Amino acid sequence: MNSISVRALLVRGMIAGVIAGALALAVAYFLGESQVDAAIAIEEAHSHAAHGGGGGGEEEELVSRTMQATGGLATALLVFGVSVGGIAALVYAYALGRIGDFGPRATAALIAGAALLTVYVVPFLKYPANPPAVGNPDTIGKRTTLFFLMVALSLLLAVAAVIIGKRLAPALGNWNATIAAAAGFVLAIGLAYAFLPAFGEVGKDFPASLLWKFRLSTLAVQTTFWAGFGLIFGYLTERLLVSGNGADARRVATPVG
Repeated sequence: MNSISVRALLVRGMIAGVIAGALALAVAYFLGESQVDAAIAIEEAHSHAAHGGGGGGEEEELVSRTMQATGGLATALLVFGVSVGGIAALVYAYALGRIGDFGPRATAALIAGAALLTVYVVPFLKYPANPPAVGNPDTIGKRTTLFFLMVALSLLLAVAAVIIGKRLAPALGNWNATIAAAAGFVLAIGLAYAFLPAFGEVGKDFPASLLWKFRLSTLAVQTTFWAGFGLIFGYLTERLLVSGNGADARRVATPVG
């Protein structure tokens, strides 16, 4: 594949990632931060009660809550957008023309949807996000490790499902091969759910509605990011590959080997 063309896709992926990150930032700020503030208030009330109503247990904030909710959140999501957008662009460069007879926009949409499913939704269903005041601080390292293990398993199983589906297609046909590969993916993920440890660390006094709203807001942020990325990157790549780049564009769209 032509290196200049891959670089052009990489740049467009990073641009799309920044824009999608900005969209996700708006959702996180307006939808999620109020849930975080409510959870912090509950955590502070518990800490206050644990110290008998005194202020001895309070610690000085290294970073203010206002900075966390604005500059910190913006930095995290925009850096995430640039990084993940670049990685997704490289995956796109490899996948275009190899996963079926899909155009640039359709391929971008498929990759974005697959990324949302494998990188976030599948791990989220096993290890959902928790707001402040939920979870044992002593298990945070183990919970983080298991979450990323679930991400890695989901990605590897998704790649295996694609490979198996392509190999079964000549014998079963595309539709039946896709169903078989998807069923295998679901079965393998179900086994992972069953054997990996779970954590039931939500206190009985924590409002269930607040927990539900917080988790929905995190899902909304990721959905917004990947939907925005798929649409924006698809538009940018279609302009690159179809509209005005001639032979160089055709080299990107034609897989090697």
